[in-house]
Amino acid sequence: MTAFDSIAAGPARAGSNGTGTDGPQQGIDDRGMDGRPDLLRRAALPADTPQLAQRLAEALGTDVAFSAVILFASPDTDRTALLAAARGRFGAATLVGCTTAGEIAEGGYIDGHVVAIGLPDHAFRAEAVLFDDLTRSPVPDLTARVQAARNRLRDEAASWVHEFAFLMIDGLSLREDQLASELAASLGPVPLFGGSAGDGETFTRTEVFHAGRALTDAAVVLLVRTRCPVRVFKTDHLMPSDRRMVVTRADPDTRTVHQINAAPAGPEYARILGLDPAQLSTFTFAAHPVVLRLGAQHHVRSIQQVKENGDLVFFSAIDEGIVLSLADARDMIGHLEQELGALAAERTPLAVLACDCVLRKVEAQQKQALTGLSEILARHRVTGFSTYGEQVGAMHVNQTLTGVAIYPPEDDG
Repeated sequence: MTAFDSIAAGPARAGSNGTGTDGPQQGIDDRGMDGRPDLLRRAALPADTPQLAQRLAEALGTDVAFSAVILFASPDTDRTALLAAARGRFGAATLVGCTTAGEIAEGGYIDGHVVAIGLPDHAFRAEAVLFDDLTRSPVPDLTARVQAARNRLRDEAASWVHEFAFLMIDGLSLREDQLASELAASLGPVPLFGGSAGDGETFTRTEVFHAGRALTDAAVVLLVRTRCPVRVFKTDHLMPSDRRMVVTRADPDTRTVHQINAAPAGPEYARILGLDPAQLSTFTFAAHPVVLRLGAQHHVRSIQQVKENGDLVFFSAIDEGIVLSLADARDMIGHLEQELGALAAERTPLAVLACDCVLRKVEAQQKQALTGLSEILARHRVTGFSTYGEQVGAMHVNQTLTGVAIYPPEDDG
């Protein structure tokens, strides 16, 4: 058994094991894997491309009607201009997306681009639900709105039995933990995954896109019903070590830890690592995350920054009294090959839509593993973005890869 955590699976059966490759970065004709056309369209263009929305629409193709188009936009993008120009450019498609801390496209990791993913309506039905004031907690009418959208999709495509929900949320909202929990409860058997919108590595402004607007303090969940079997998953290459620490003073509302082991948090974390506190940096946090054990599973709790007073700010929920363990990292390249290979053990996915923590990318850069990881992502047809956090089921996690593998329709034989 691998470390791969499969959250939900559609039927997988022996079939194609094609290894088709993608076309040019600016537009990809997704006929390669199983010779089935149009089941997913992808395109990526630099953020400063003139007439960006038009070019993306042309790259996705005008010969297919899309139920939904997802945009992952570098923070360098003029989002107002992009979204204004995108109105009507993709027909009647539901248009959603978010800003990123990097993008994943045909060649693997990239930066400074806008990635577009089109879900053709002959294989997918999608509806977006916006939550535009996350400071109101719990979110009003969440369950009623989600269930109503799901019922509409079921009525539109009663014979299609596969579903998933994709969440995109303001990565600086501090509301991911609570919203993921509420959504998972409302969705019932529908598997949920998602990512927190990014802003490169500046942590200034993160946005989600809905109905032509770029919004903060907001989240959008894309509910998808499809004739394609799907598998929602999460994976990370980290394992708990025997080096433990106790959070003895914290502010859960701001995800700030003031003390570890009754000592100032930053200096104590550095002491456990054998470092000078002045050496703490993003690279340190990427290389030395901590993990929280919940039963037989572990979940990564990554550090975002150290403040001048020595406080540590985390990417996800943290509270007093919890016991954290320093994580030991496995080989990133070998682990990713193993985990994505597990998705194709019985049947090759047509595509994988993924949310990948920005700290995984930072760690890969530090270990000179970025090229190797990009090659694996490209070979397994992974498209997505680098995030400020990931969601899977009711959990908000860090330094993790979450996503959905989309398989050829069962009615294709």
